[in-house]
Amino acid sequence: MTIQLQKISRFPVKGLSADNPESVVVSPGAVIPWDRRYGLAHASSRVNKTEPEWVPKSEFLMLAKDEKLAQLGISFDEADETLSILRKGKQVSRGQLTSKTGRGVLENFLAAFLPDLPRGKPKLVEAPQGRSFSDVPSNWISIINLASVRDLERVLRQPVDADRFRGNLYIDGADPWSEFTWVNKKIQIGEATLHVEEPIGRCSATNVDPSTGVRDLNIPLTLQKGFGHMNCGIYAKLVEGGTLAIGDNVTL
Repeated sequence: MTIQLQKISRFPVKGLSADNPESVVVSPGAVIPWDRRYGLAHASSRVNKTEPEWVPKSEFLMLAKDEKLAQLGISFDEADETLSILRKGKQVSRGQLTSKTGRGVLENFLAAFLPDLPRGKPKLVEAPQGRSFSDVPSNWISIINLASVRDLERVLRQPVDADRFRGNLYIDGADPWSEFTWVNKKIQIGEATLHVEEPIGRCSATNVDPSTGVRDLNIPLTLQKGFGHMNCGIYAKLVEGGTLAIGDNVTL
């Protein structure tokens, strides 16, 4: 069966919802453009807010602790670098991410939306040039095999939204869990070539329903009990750039 790219996701602001372009142009050694370019640093964060470096996800608002963020959707306009925050499909805030004023508008909304936030008002911080605030310090892209998610559904006996795993590239057509055999191998997706680095270990953020913000599953425990590991998805490094588009074939 042909393996194909089914969805592209990027997260302009770490912790908020995904933007889903039809295609992207990627470069060697880089992440998908705009993915985790900004993070929401909490008041006690150790991130340097004027000259930031990569820091662990605990320094930012995240679904693992701030699950109410899942109630918000986004709309992102790359042309004018503007992020709109949506609630129940309606725009509730809008600001240009590259503008201090625009970031301030978004920060004020989020502070009001999370009034009981114990770690203080969030601040939008931009990742260093050429980097992102991914969960890992390397510029890796995350790939989710939808067949593996369906096998997890089989064990749980209920639906699992693949968006829980906040991947960049969602593929279908491969055997369940076969993506783990690709580690240390190269794969071709569209015009791009990637080197598969390692499986992705999963944390409690995946327990949060991405549409409601409710903690309704225990994904790490289910993976451990059902499959003997807590992995879902793989990290890969871009070694040759080009265009990635929905419908592209995936080949070893």
